[in-house]
Amino acid sequence: MPLVDVSGQAFGYILILVCMYLLVLYVQRRPDVLAAIRWNWPSKPGWYLFAGFLLSLALQGLAHLLPIPKNLPIDNMFKTPAEAWVISLFGVTLGPLFEELYFRAFFYPALSSRAGIPCAVLLTAAPFALLHATQLGFSWGPVLVVFLVGVVLTMVRAYKNSVAAGFLIHIAYNGTISALMFAATDGFRHLEKLNS
Repeated sequence: MPLVDVSGQAFGYILILVCMYLLVLYVQRRPDVLAAIRWNWPSKPGWYLFAGFLLSLALQGLAHLLPIPKNLPIDNMFKTPAEAWVISLFGVTLGPLFEELYFRAFFYPALSSRAGIPCAVLLTAAPFALLHATQLGFSWGPVLVVFLVGVVLTMVRAYKNSVAAGFLIHIAYNGTISALMFAATDGFRHLEKLNS
């Protein structure tokens, strides 16, 4: 039941966010939480949105060269227009926000200080891909694509010192996929076209 899954995931994300906030505020004793997590808004956000759009197109092109099973578990989340809208809206709002906060604001810095940037990028992208693996039936082709997304997002975090920059790329990446699905299904009215 996609609506139950998304609700549970959103609730879990909110609990994690509260824990992260309290960690920064009381354990690290940093009153400016956004500065502490490197939420540095880029001066040219449009470039990052465009980069996310290009990344999505490039990796969708790569996906056509990889073995992608016809019926992935995530396909079952797009059975009705209401479910497609909820999943798509979640995918361009809360999903990217919380994933960037967890993986790029907290997980990556903890790894980079111990393992260095190259290892931390790979070690951050791996659990990011595994988080999505159940939705993808643990099929190596789609999981590899998500891993590559994780590598790019973490590299942006590392080299731009900005979680917000990766967030913009992430929402544009997911938004491009949702927009293509929206167009291919006549506004989510003919979801059967996704499996044809």
